[in-house]
Amino acid sequence: MEATDAKRKPGRPREEGLALRRREEILEAATIIFAKLGYRLTDIQLVANHLDVAKGTIYHYFPSKEQLFLGAVDRGVKRLHIAVEAGVHEISEPLERIEKAIRAYLQFFSEHPEIVELFIHERSEFRDRKRSTYFEHRDRTIGAWHQLMQGLIAEGRCRNIPVERVSTVINDVLYGTIFTNYFTGRKTSFEAQAHDVLDIVFHGILSDRERGERMKEE
Repeated sequence: MEATDAKRKPGRPREEGLALRRREEILEAATIIFAKLGYRLTDIQLVANHLDVAKGTIYHYFPSKEQLFLGAVDRGVKRLHIAVEAGVHEISEPLERIEKAIRAYLQFFSEHPEIVELFIHERSEFRDRKRSTYFEHRDRTIGAWHQLMQGLIAEGRCRNIPVERVSTVINDVLYGTIFTNYFTGRKTSFEAQAHDVLDIVFHGILSDRERGERMKEE
């Protein structure tokens, strides 16, 4: 038995992480091609050609074009989450965390407009989905930001209003901004846009005098 084992040819060692790297390469290529051509005009063969691999290699990881497309969208949203988390890493001050998160969000889409294009095609081609990938992920991750806002309210640093209302308004402003940038080709830097959003969110548009007068009326 030992002699047989000694003569047995060792199998080719599997490179650690090879499958994950290949999957990442496929999703990166798919993102580029889907964003350029759209869902309907993209063929799996085009993705395979881009990577110089057999078409079957793509199907090994993603059995259908739909799964490949939704995988690309999901990857884009996860990369957004990673970028925002990296932006607030090791920052404990709550308001500064909000500032950094907004900047990181706008910076991500400034650098990756192709993800916005994928959002557009997802909405166009998969209208039967109850929630888009973006909002599904948002719903899974928003809890930590609600806790942060609740802490600010408890400390008297923010108005006592429902945290869901705050997060919805901020998200709508940011989400709308990335689409406006994309459709209009706006060249304003993400730093300038983040500054404007933060100025309005934190300080509003009313003067202290006007705010005081309106509070008296209420």
